[in-house]
Amino acid sequence: MPTNKLTSTDLQSPLGQLASQLTDSDLRLTAYDVFLAVCRTSASKPLSTSASSISDSPSQNSPGQNHNHSPGSPALQRSLTSAAASKMKKALGLKSPGSKKSPGSAPSSGQGKSKRPSTVGELMRIQMRVPESVDARVRRALLRIGGGLVGRRIESVVLPLELLQQLKQSDFSDQQEYDAWQKRNLRVLEAGLLLHPRVPLDKSNNASQRLRQIIHAALDRPIETGKNNESMQVLRSAVMSLASRSDGSLSDSCHWADGIPLNLRLYEMLLEMCFDINDETSIVEEVDELMEQIKKTWVILGINQMLHNLCFAWVLFHHFVSTGQVEMDLLYAADGQLAEVAKDAKTTRDPEYSKILSSTLSSILGWAEKRLLAYHDTFDSGNVYTMQGIVSLGVSAAKILVEDVSTEYRRKRKEVDVARNRIDTYIRSSLRTAFAQASLYYLMEKADSSRRASKNQPNPLPVLAILAKDVGELAVHEKQVFSPILKAWHPLAAGVAVATLHSCYANEIKQFISGITELTPDAVQVLRAADKLEKDLVQIAVEDAVDSDDGGKAIIREMPPYEAETAIANLVKGWIKTRLDRLKEWVDRNLQQEVWNPQANQEGYALSAVETLRIIDETLDAFFQLPIPAHPALLPDVIVGLDKCLQYYVNKAKSGCASRNTYIPTMPALTRCEIGSKFQGVWKKKEKSQNTQKRNSQVATMNGDKSFGIPQLCVRINTLHHIRSEMDVLEKRIVTHLRNCESAHLEDFSNGLSKRFELTPAACVEGVQQLSEAVAYKIVFHDLSHVLWDGLYVGEPSSSRIDPLLQELEQNLLVISETVHDRVRTRIITDIMKASCDGFLLVLLAGGPSRAFSRQDSQIIEDDFKALKDLFWANGDGLPADLIDKFSATVRDVLPLFRTDTESLIERFKRMTLEAYGSSARSRLPLPPTSGQWNPTEPNTLLRVLCYRNDEAASRFLKKTYNLPKKL
Repeated sequence: MPTNKLTSTDLQSPLGQLASQLTDSDLRLTAYDVFLAVCRTSASKPLSTSASSISDSPSQNSPGQNHNHSPGSPALQRSLTSAAASKMKKALGLKSPGSKKSPGSAPSSGQGKSKRPSTVGELMRIQMRVPESVDARVRRALLRIGGGLVGRRIESVVLPLELLQQLKQSDFSDQQEYDAWQKRNLRVLEAGLLLHPRVPLDKSNNASQRLRQIIHAALDRPIETGKNNESMQVLRSAVMSLASRSDGSLSDSCHWADGIPLNLRLYEMLLEMCFDINDETSIVEEVDELMEQIKKTWVILGINQMLHNLCFAWVLFHHFVSTGQVEMDLLYAADGQLAEVAKDAKTTRDPEYSKILSSTLSSILGWAEKRLLAYHDTFDSGNVYTMQGIVSLGVSAAKILVEDVSTEYRRKRKEVDVARNRIDTYIRSSLRTAFAQASLYYLMEKADSSRRASKNQPNPLPVLAILAKDVGELAVHEKQVFSPILKAWHPLAAGVAVATLHSCYANEIKQFISGITELTPDAVQVLRAADKLEKDLVQIAVEDAVDSDDGGKAIIREMPPYEAETAIANLVKGWIKTRLDRLKEWVDRNLQQEVWNPQANQEGYALSAVETLRIIDETLDAFFQLPIPAHPALLPDVIVGLDKCLQYYVNKAKSGCASRNTYIPTMPALTRCEIGSKFQGVWKKKEKSQNTQKRNSQVATMNGDKSFGIPQLCVRINTLHHIRSEMDVLEKRIVTHLRNCESAHLEDFSNGLSKRFELTPAACVEGVQQLSEAVAYKIVFHDLSHVLWDGLYVGEPSSSRIDPLLQELEQNLLVISETVHDRVRTRIITDIMKASCDGFLLVLLAGGPSRAFSRQDSQIIEDDFKALKDLFWANGDGLPADLIDKFSATVRDVLPLFRTDTESLIERFKRMTLEAYGSSARSRLPLPPTSGQWNPTEPNTLLRVLCYRNDEAASRFLKKTYNLPKKL
C-alpha cells in the first residue's frame, strides 16, 4: 500500500533561508507594506498627498468592519468584476467555477449579509490576513511619507526606515504591538542591508558596523520612533549610507529589499495572495488584477520577469503539495510555468539566477523523485491518476537542470535524452525497491521453512518459486498500470521494467543454482518457476518493443538466460550419474559373489542379472517420475548409461571363461612312422605324458574354480540370453512411459531408433557365442581329453576306437540339454559337434608319433565318424541332418585320403606343392606350413596323412624329402 505522502512540511523553500529571525508573519506584513507603498502610485507618478478622507489618528475599526473610507491610489480602489473569466487562469489551464466563494465572504449572520471585497486593495488585505487596523496605520504612514517625497519614486526611499520615522507608540493599541512592529522593521533593515544586501558589503565599511550596533542595541532597548530625534538621525544616517550604494545601474533606487534571498521570500509572500484563503486549492478569480498590482513591487524587490516566472512556478507547485496533492490543475499549471522558466534559462547566464534556478528545480525534482524512484510504494488505484502530472513535472525540472544549468552538459554538448534517462532511472529504481520488498518476504519465508524442516513439518511451495510467481504478477501489474503512463517519455517502458525484474531475480536464481548439489522436488519446482518467469518476462519485452528500431534487441541483451533448463538438465545428468555409479558398484559387488548356480532358479540364469534388470527398471520408473519438463531430451543419456552398465555386466559375466583357442592343444612337430618298432609303446607312453602336461598348464586357471564348470558356463549363457531378450521388453516400457509424459511429442516415441539399447544386445550375442564355443571346446579338448587326445587311435586303431568318447560326450550333452535355455541349446550342441569334428581331425592329422594308420584302418575311421554324427542326430531328436552335414563337411572331405594308396598321395602332394610354389619347387620340395584349415587339396593336409601312414614308401619319401625323424 503506498505510504509516501509528502506534505509541504517536507519542502523547504528553495528561494533561500534568511539569516535573520524574521518569521513568516513578519515577512507577510513587510510584503504587505511594500505592496501598499507601490500600489499608491504608478511607476511613472510620484506618491500623491492629494485629498483623502483619512484621519491621522489610529483606526479603532474592528477587523470585521468594511474600510470603505480608506484612501488609496486608483489601482487599489479599482472595483472588482468577475464577469469575465480570468485570462491568466485560462493561460495556466485552471478552471474558473462560478460557484466558488470569493475571498472574504463568510456565512451570513444575524447582523447582516456576508460581504464581498469590492476593490483590489480590500481583496489584497483579506488575502494577506492583515487586520483593518494595521492596514489603516500603514496607509496613514504612507500618506505622511508621500508628503515629503514629491517628485520622487517610492523605490528611492527605505520603507522600514520611513515607517519608523512616521509611526510612534501612540499609533499602536499597546506597548507589545508597538515593540513587535519596531523589532520587525529593524530586523528587515538588518536583513536587507547587512545580512542579504543587494550590493556586497566591504569589510572596512564603517556604516555597516555602526548600523549593526544600532540595531542590536535597539532590539535590546527599543528606541523612540515617530520623532526626528538623535536616535533616529543616527539610524537614518547609517541606513541611507548603505542603502544608497550603487549596484551599477543608473537609477536612484535605494537597495534595502532587493538582495537575495530576502526579495524572493517577500515576493513569495505576495504571490501566495493569489490563492483563495477559503479554498487553497484554487486561485482567486481576480488574479489578473492582483498580479498586475503585485508586479509593481518589482522596482523595490529587484524582481524581473525571469525571477517572477521561477517564483510563481514554485508557489503553484508548493500549493499543490501543501493542499494534499489532489488539485491536478495546480500541478499542470506549475508544469506549464516551468515551460516559461525553460525559455528564460536558455537566454541568461546570470550566476545568481542560475543558483536560484538550480535550487528551485532541485527541490521540485527531489520531491518528485522521492515518489517516482519508488512509485510502486507511492501510487495505487486511488491516486495513480496523479502520476502522469508528477512525472511530467519531474522530467521538465530535470531537462532544465541538465540542458540549461549543467555546465558539463553545455561544455560537452552531448545529445542526451533527459526524459528517457530519467524515466529509465525511475523504472529501474522502483522495481528494484519492489523486488527487494518481495525478497524480504522471501527471506522471512525461508527462515520459517528452515524452522519447519527442523520440526519435521511439511513445507509449502519453495519460497523462490513463490518469489518467481510474485515477480511475474508484479511484471503484469507494471505493464497494465504504470507502463502506459511512462511510455509517453520512454517507448520501451515495459521492456525496461521486465529487464530490471529479470536482473533482480537472476541474482537469486543464480545463487540458488550454484548451491544445488542434487536433484530434489523443491529444486525442480524452483527452476521450472524461474524458467516460466523468464519466458513471461521476455514475452512482455518482445511485445513492448515490436515498434522499436532494433526490435527490442538491446532490452533482450539485458536479459541473459537464467539457464534454468540447463540447470535442470545438469541436475538430471548428475542424478543419472549417481544412479549409474551405484548400479555399477552393485554389479561389481554381486558378480564377485555370484556362483552361477544352475539350481538358483527354475529359469537357470543368475540372480545377479535378475536384480540388475530390476534396478534398471526402477531407475527408468524413477526417471520418468522426476518433475521435469524434458524427459524426452534427457532420455538418451539414461539409456546410454544403462546400456553401458548392462554391457559392463555382460563383459564381466563372460570374462575369465576362456575361449575356443584356450582348449585346443598345440600340434606336435611332424614325424614319420617307425614301422614295426618294438619301442613303439614306450614312445607312446612318453609322448602321452608330455602332451598331457602341456594341456594341463594351458587350462590350469580353469581347474579348481567351480564357477567355470560346464553347468556354471551354461548358467552364464542363459543369463546373457535372458538379458538380451529383456532389452525388447525395456524398450517397449520406455515407449509406454513416453506416451504418458506431459512434455513428449509424437516423434519422441514414434522414432524408437534414438531410444534403443545398442551396446548390450551386441555384447550378449558376442558373449553367448564366446561362451558356447568355450563350453564346446572345453568339453571336447579338456574334460574329454583322456578319451580323445590321450586315447582315440593311440597304438592300434582297432583297439582304441571312438566308443569311450561317444559315451562321455553323450553324458555331457544330457547335462547341457537340461541346463541351457531352449533358444540357445541348439547353438551349444552345434558348437560341441563342431569341436568334436575338429578334435577328430586333429587326432587323425596331428596326433603325434603315438598314432599311425594303414589303408586298412580307413574303414574303422569312417565307421567311427558315422557313429559320431549319429550321436548328434539322435535318431532325428538331435541336430537337423542338414546342420550335421554342414559342419562335418571338412571331415567328410578329408577321410577319403586315408583310403588312398601311398604312391597316389605322394604324387598328389608333389603336384599340389608345385602348383602352390611354382618352378622353384622342382629342385627341392619346400615344407608347406600348417594352416589348420584341413582340405584334401591342401599340401599340408596331404603331408600329414603321409606322416601318419604306417607304410614303408611313405616313410622313405618323408626321410628323403624332409629328413623327418621317427620320434619327437
